Amino acid sequence: MRVLMVSWEYPPVVVGGLGRHVHALATELAAAGHDVVVLARHPTGSDAGTHPTSLDTRDGVRVLRVAEDPAHLEFARDMVAWTLAMGHAMVRAALTRLADWRPDVVHAHDWLVAHPAIALADVLGTPLVATIHATEAGRFNGWLSSPTSRQVHSTEWWLANRADTVVTCSAAMRGEVAELFDLDPAPITVLHNGIEQRSWRVPRRRVVAAREHHSPDGAPLLLYFGRLEYEKGVHDLIAALPRIRRAHPGTRLLVAGTGTATELLDDAVRTHRVRRSVAFLGHLPDADLAALLAGVDAVVLPSRYEPFGIVALEAAAAGAPLVASTAGGLGDIVVDGVSGISFPPGDVPALARAVGRVLTDPASARRRARTARTRLGDEFDWTHIAAATAEVYARTTAGGPIELARPKIPTGNVFDR
Repeated sequence: MRVLMVSWEYPPVVVGGLGRHVHALATELAAAGHDVVVLARHPTGSDAGTHPTSLDTRDGVRVLRVAEDPAHLEFARDMVAWTLAMGHAMVRAALTRLADWRPDVVHAHDWLVAHPAIALADVLGTPLVATIHATEAGRFNGWLSSPTSRQVHSTEWWLANRADTVVTCSAAMRGEVAELFDLDPAPITVLHNGIEQRSWRVPRRRVVAAREHHSPDGAPLLLYFGRLEYEKGVHDLIAALPRIRRAHPGTRLLVAGTGTATELLDDAVRTHRVRRSVAFLGHLPDADLAALLAGVDAVVLPSRYEPFGIVALEAAAAGAPLVASTAGGLGDIVVDGVSGISFPPGDVPALARAVGRVLTDPASARRRARTARTRLGDEFDWTHIAAATAEVYARTTAGGPIELARPKIPTGNVFDR
C-alpha cells in the first residue's frame, strides 16, 4: 500500500515517544514492502533559510520535511497559530513536492496534524486513520480550564470524529477517547506501541561501571526516566523516598529526563529532605541510559496519567525490575506480581510498599523482570504491530469529506460528566 503518515515529530526531531513510535512503524511498514512517505517538520525555530523543505529517503522511508513559514511564530507563545502554520506548510508541501504520488491511506498522529491530515484526506479522497496518542483532558486530570486547552480538546474531537478509523495504544486510552469525544468504543482499534529489544542490550562492563558510579557503597538504586511533567508523578516518588529509605537505608533515586516540572521536583526534594539522595541526570544518551537500566534495583514509573508507557517497555527490554502505577496503558504492560509490581496512581504509601517488595525480595524481582522481557516478543514486537496496522489500513474506507459542528466544551471535570 501507499501510506502517507503525518506527524509533527520524526527523528531527529523528537519531543516524546510519538516520534519514536512513528519512526518504528514507518520503517517496519517499509520493510514489509509498503511505500511509505512521512510528512513531518524541521526543528522548531528554524526556517527556509536554514532548513529548506526537503525530501529524503532514510531506512526505506521517504521523509518530506517542511520548512517553517516566514511569520514570526513561536510554539511556546503561539501554540495554536504555530500549529496551524505548520499544517498549512505540510499541505502545500504534500501537494507540490510529491508529484503524481497519491496515497492509499492517510495516517494522522495526534491533534497537532489534524488540519493537514484532514485536508489531504479530503482533497485526495483517501481513507483517514488517526492514532490518538494522548488527550488534553487526560494530561490535565480532566480539566479544560484554559482557552488553549479547550482549543486543543476541540481539535482532538474533530480529528477523532472525522477519522474513518481511530486507533489508540492501550485499552485504557480507548475508553478515554470514546468518553471524551462521544464515540462508540467498539470500532476503536487498540494497537500497542512496540520496541526493538536489541537496542537496549549493553556490555556487562558498562553496567557494572554505571552501578559503581552511582552507588559506590552498594546501596539500592532506583531510577525514573522519561519526561519531567506533573502527570508523570515523579513528585510522588520523591515523597515516598523517606519511607523507602527508612526500610532500606541508603537508597538513592536517579531521575533522568527533562521537562517543565523541574522546579516542582526541586521543591519536592527540599520539602521531603532528600536532596542528597536524589540525583537529577538530565537527558542521557541511549547507551548510558541502557547501562543504568540494566544496573539499577528497580525502575519506578509513578505516572498519574499515561496513555501507554513506552518507557516501561524499554525498562523491560533492559531487564530492569519494574514498579509502576496502574495509570492508563501501564496497566496493559505491567501485570502486578507477574511482570512487575503495581500501585494506584498518586498513592504515596502504596508506592513505597511496592518499591519495598522489590528491594526486600530481589530474586522474585529478577524473575518478574525476565517475564516482562519475554512478553516483549509476544505482544510488543514492531513487526507484528506493523502487520496489524496494515490490516487496519486495508479495511478502512473513505467516508469524507464531512463538515462537523463545534463540540460543546463540558464545564467542570470532563471525566465526571
